[in-house]
Amino acid sequence: MSGQATPSDATGVIITRRGSRRRPASSAQAQPRKIAGVIALYGVLGILILLPVALVVLSAFTTETPRPGNISLSNFTLSNFATVFGPGAMRAAGNSLIVGIGGSVVALLCGGFLAFVTARTNAPARRFLYFAGLVPMFLPSFVGALAWGLLGGPNAGLLNILARDLGFAPFMNIYTLPGLIMLLGIYYAPYAFLLIHASFSLMNPDLEESARVHGATPGQVLRRVTFPLATPAILGSAILIFTLTVENFPVAQMIGSAGGLDTLPTYIFRLMNSAPSRGNEAAAVAIALVLVVLIVTAIQRRVVSKRTFTTVSGKGLKPAKVDLGWFRIPSLVLGIIYFVITAVLPIGALLFVAMHDSPYVGSVIGSIQSGALNLDAFVEVLKNPTAHKATMNSLVVSISAALIGTVLAFIVSYVVNRSRIPGRAGLGYISMIPLAVPAIVLGLGLLWTWLLIPLPVYGTLVVMVIAFTAAQMPQGFQGASSGILQIHQDLEDSAVMHGANRIRAIWRITVPLLRVPLTSTFLLLLMLSMRELTVPLFLFTTDTRLLSILIFDNYENGILQASAATSVLYCVLIFLLAWLARRFGEDRQRKV
Repeated sequence: MSGQATPSDATGVIITRRGSRRRPASSAQAQPRKIAGVIALYGVLGILILLPVALVVLSAFTTETPRPGNISLSNFTLSNFATVFGPGAMRAAGNSLIVGIGGSVVALLCGGFLAFVTARTNAPARRFLYFAGLVPMFLPSFVGALAWGLLGGPNAGLLNILARDLGFAPFMNIYTLPGLIMLLGIYYAPYAFLLIHASFSLMNPDLEESARVHGATPGQVLRRVTFPLATPAILGSAILIFTLTVENFPVAQMIGSAGGLDTLPTYIFRLMNSAPSRGNEAAAVAIALVLVVLIVTAIQRRVVSKRTFTTVSGKGLKPAKVDLGWFRIPSLVLGIIYFVITAVLPIGALLFVAMHDSPYVGSVIGSIQSGALNLDAFVEVLKNPTAHKATMNSLVVSISAALIGTVLAFIVSYVVNRSRIPGRAGLGYISMIPLAVPAIVLGLGLLWTWLLIPLPVYGTLVVMVIAFTAAQMPQGFQGASSGILQIHQDLEDSAVMHGANRIRAIWRITVPLLRVPLTSTFLLLLMLSMRELTVPLFLFTTDTRLLSILIFDNYENGILQASAATSVLYCVLIFLLAWLARRFGEDRQRKV
């Protein structure tokens, strides 16, 4: 009604006749502070993520690597890219391509098979098979590479020695391209397992039922309906695994280098560690590696965007189980074989070498029969001050990085998803950049960044925390965003209407409601930090070695017993953290 006063509450929030809210009268005054906050976030993410990537790009086009007082745009050159097209880099690129494709195929076959069997069939012991699909996640890939190096070496590999004990000829050489592909495939298979299992579990059964009603056989239903509907999960996991295998450094270094095989990450590492260091050429090769990742990701998005795969409706979902018939027992046997290959044999090899009285084994059966096994190596590791310090460093860095990363990810996610501040979307894009930048490239950029910035953090654990926070920002941002998007903003706005300021409303309303997803994000970042080797590779010093670095150093220096014993204790620590995370997460879920 014209001329009638518009009612308002005590907080200055103007209420329309339909009950909708407008912005508080003081919002114009708060806008400059919000913009300043966004600018500050851009500054933080710029130093964490953009500056390291920019320094890698700059180094690729200059003749000098960034150092304090030694950064210039005047010495521009394209000569560094001659290395990219040289024979060494081209061989490494070819090997990376073969390893990426082969590893993806192996991972899809293993992970996809276990996902289908556990989600959609009547196979026996499906809980065990589900556990078998996840168990490689408890062994970091470089620990698996170390274990299989002990198992499958052409001369001193335990499986070859056991074959000679039994009167057979040696039959395995893990230090080959097929060996590298097999290892990367089986240890990245859990990514395919989780993604594809989720797709099969959420699939609408009506489509399959319609196909059966129209006369399709079970095999035709699988080929023409079930598997095509899972294409996004299959293709998405394939691209993810391809990216992870192409950029993987530790497995390629521990297995490939011993067989004279270079991939792009190991080639970059060799350029950085040559005398003198060839940092600018390493940066040029790093850009080529990033371009490969970006091109493959773009192809995946283009393929998926051309088709529709919607299968989840408003009805209750209970996909029908596929009767495997005679294949029920073979499916279980295949799952057991996979479990033995990924867990039993590697852990057994680590235990055997750690418990043997000599790093050189002449006979597996003879060593067991002669009682040559003992626990001295474990006792030595437990008493070793270097191992103590590395363990403490790992815990301090991992917990700190997980805590800081969760808080930063929540703040960035809140600004991106809840505010209307101009430029907020860019924060989300920057947060996701490390997902497309290989870890060894980001580590290289972080090295130059913290040599350049005049802060005394290089050579301390602080730089490790900064590096892990930057590298894991995508996982933290996605975890926090998924939680924020599930909480309706009206709950928080109600507190503001009743007199609370925005920060107090977030702290008292939003954060408590997000305690489960934020706790899950913290635990995920903690686990990722504990398993990380590549990012800190250029940043550690003698006083800041982590457990992963200690294991890698011992292996590179031929100290196999200490490396094996430390690896076993390292896996036990990771398993305990995962178990505590699961228990803590379940307790949190019950309290919600």
